[in-house]
Amino acid sequence: MLAPVMLLAILTGGPMTAQPAEVVAEIRVHGNVVTPDEELLRLAGIQVGTPVGSGTLDEVAARLRNAKRFQRVEVRKRFASIADPTQIVLVIVVDEGPVKIEMTGDPDRPTRVVRSRRWNLLLLPVLNVEDGYGLTYGARAAVADPAGKASRLSFPMTWGGDKRAAAEFDKDFDSGALTHIQAGASISRRTHPFFRQDEDRDRVWVRGEREVTHGLRLGATGGWQRVSFLGADDKFAHAGADVVLDTRLDPMLPRNAVYARAAWDHLNFQNGSAIDRLALEGRGYVGLVGQNVLVVRALRDDANKPLPQYLQPMVGGLANLRGFKAGTAVGDTLVAGSAELRVPLTSPLRIGKVGVSAFIDAGAVYDKGARFQDQSIAKGIGGSVWFSAAFVRLNVAVAHGLGASTRVHFGGSVSF
Repeated sequence: MLAPVMLLAILTGGPMTAQPAEVVAEIRVHGNVVTPDEELLRLAGIQVGTPVGSGTLDEVAARLRNAKRFQRVEVRKRFASIADPTQIVLVIVVDEGPVKIEMTGDPDRPTRVVRSRRWNLLLLPVLNVEDGYGLTYGARAAVADPAGKASRLSFPMTWGGDKRAAAEFDKDFDSGALTHIQAGASISRRTHPFFRQDEDRDRVWVRGEREVTHGLRLGATGGWQRVSFLGADDKFAHAGADVVLDTRLDPMLPRNAVYARAAWDHLNFQNGSAIDRLALEGRGYVGLVGQNVLVVRALRDDANKPLPQYLQPMVGGLANLRGFKAGTAVGDTLVAGSAELRVPLTSPLRIGKVGVSAFIDAGAVYDKGARFQDQSIAKGIGGSVWFSAAFVRLNVAVAHGLGASTRVHFGGSVSF
């Protein structure tokens, strides 16, 4: 048993010596504005001369987090001297969150810094134009990081085409089962483009998403809604799941990319039997000569039973059939497709992009029990001018519906 030890001692020229223990030679604190250094070190439970072990950094960070005074805590290890690696500098970085300066009335110390207890509201405009609904305008009050980093609580209020008030929460995660969650409650009123009647809707929902890999996302949604439409009231709970494959780098002008989405929803009505709904959409973007891109799109929205009128898909407008007004017809099943040539007039490297397009759309909507091959497919052809920047998008299309009239469609949004 002693032979290996003796052999090692002979080869190394003497008896083995223990590795010198690391100790804290200096402590540096950064980021604390309200909490004094002495108080922070007391909470950390560390001082100069303390031995540094493998778990010391994690233990110090845990003590500071347990104090519930800091939004972020990070403890770093540095060497104080090249000549003596046992001398360690601990660097403690904290984030106390929003702070403010208060007047004290003391001439010797006229101001003091305290932690802000109020939410710092950010007010953002809401402005969009949706074909069939018109102009919607309003504002969104938002609070950043109310539940940690990458979270937001917002309160949008709009008027015009979409009269809506809501409270919405969303948060991103770097790890765990979910990468994004959403939850909210809203009340709204819109005028249905086909029936030309107001639709009142109360809604609560929650949604979770997971990005499996870059471009592939899974999602699940659950919620409850109450709807008043055409003199009748209805309530239903819903739950669903969806999968999205999106390889686009620039949604407005992608090249050699695909977008595909499949979504299933189960609707459980208070005044009727349950309904399952399936929506499928696919888009392909093929790069041609120069910057030109050919876009091909197909979509289908269907249900296993007849839908209530307020849930029936609509055909017409910028959404699926240009050359026909939005809400030209409604039904339980919608089938549509389009082919579009997009020609950018500016460099794709510019923040603001301007371009023109030529397109042909086709689509039909029909009731449950009818067959697609028995439907008359409406077609529209035309062109458009579009503009896209960091948070502004505009699209003006002029299209002729074959067998119908020529229409101008306008859509746009300002989003933050």
